[in-house]
Formats: sequence, structure tokens, C-alpha cells
Amino acid sequence: MLSQAPDGYTLGLVTNGTSISAAIYKALPFDPVKDFATISTIGAFDLIFASNVDSQLKTLPAFLKAAREQPGTLNVGTINVGGTQNLAAELLKASAGVNFQIIPYRGTPDVIVALLRNDVQLMVDFYAPMKPTLEDKKIRPVATTGTQRSPFFTDVPTVAEAGVSGYEVTSWNGLFAPVGTPAEIIGLLNKAVHEIVAQPDVKQRYADLGIEAQASTPEELKARLAGDIAKWAAVIERAGIPKQ
Repeated sequence: MLSQAPDGYTLGLVTNGTSISAAIYKALPFDPVKDFATISTIGAFDLIFASNVDSQLKTLPAFLKAAREQPGTLNVGTINVGGTQNLAAELLKASAGVNFQIIPYRGTPDVIVALLRNDVQLMVDFYAPMKPTLEDKKIRPVATTGTQRSPFFTDVPTVAEAGVSGYEVTSWNGLFAPVGTPAEIIGLLNKAVHEIVAQPDVKQRYADLGIEAQASTPEELKARLAGDIAKWAAVIERAGIPKQ
């Protein structure tokens, strides 16, 4: 991307993962905020905290209460250290001021098995890999991580609603172009993204994956990227996750 002509014909995908990479790696070969021209977000998606359907911890407040009463004894399952899921659990731990163990697994199926076996009492992941188990009602969603209730889980409170004020984790995807791409080209591409994500079939395809089709201005995407880099850098430092 850095070597491509800024003519609007070469585009890249920027994600929440990009902001985490910028926060966790000591030296990336590029600065995602300065070296690219942001165009628009294309979708946003929350994570879901869930418990075993047979668990007595039927709500997030119940889990947090138990964690306060039995510090260090409850477990939360996530995938690999440094991923959005893992950092979402670290952020919950810090924001709620509770002590629980965060157990990383190789993949979502392993986390789900651990939850069903009660090796962990809570898990956090994205909707798509959890969908079959949620639909089978083997696990119970207890909270979503956005600022507002997920349009796909309107009866499930957000983490903030469940009592952890200010908590928010929203993953997102967006488009960028090489820095120096003319403003009129960025504007044309932004207009096209708005038109595409507004199409009903695109909205439905995204919804099937638990993603809300969502466009933005270039400035909103850039601010989101920069804000998330700072946010995750603070979480990583507080959790003691070594920079790579």
C-alpha cells in the first residue's frame, strides 16, 4: 500500500485489529494514522459475553458479584492474548475493578467447550463463531459490548447497562487509500461506500454475521482509529502484556 500510486485504484482494509497492532507492536513499518487516507467504515460489530445456560451466573452483574466475593477463583475464556476478545476481558477486569482469571485458548470452539465444561464461567467472542451454540441455546448471552444494545440482541443489556460505567468495545472494518489520494477521489469513494452499505441485501448479509453495515465520514474513521490505538495501548500496559 505504501508504494502504490494515490489514484484511488488501490484500497486497503483497516480494522480494529489494526489499532491493536499499532498499540502492541513496538515498531510497525507504517503509521496507520499518518500513512493512509481514511475513506469510510463499512461495518461495526460488538462482542458478546456469555455464560453456560445451566450456570447460576445468569447475568453479568451476578458474575461480577461472584468475582468480588471470590476474587481470583472465576475464569473468563477468550482466544489468543492480545486479540480483541482477550483485551475486551482485560478491559472488563480493569473497568469493573474485579479479580478473575483470563484463560486464553487457541480458537473459539475450544473456548465454547471450556464454557460447557464449566472450566470457565464466562466467555467473550464475536457473534459469528458463537452463532450455532447460541441458537442451540447451550450458552446464554449476558451482555454485549457496544455503547447501545445490539440490534441483533435487543433484550440483552450492554456491559455499561449491567453496571460497568463507560465500558465499550466495538470492532469495526473500514477502507483506506494511500496517503496523498486527492480529496475528490476520497469523496467519490466515500459516497460509493454509503450507497453500497445502504443496500438491503448487503445489510442482510452483514446481519447474518452479526455485523451492522455502517458507513462514516473519513474524519470519523480516522478519529476512531487514533482513539482505539490510545485506548488499547492503555489496556495492554495495564494488563502487563509485553509489547512485541
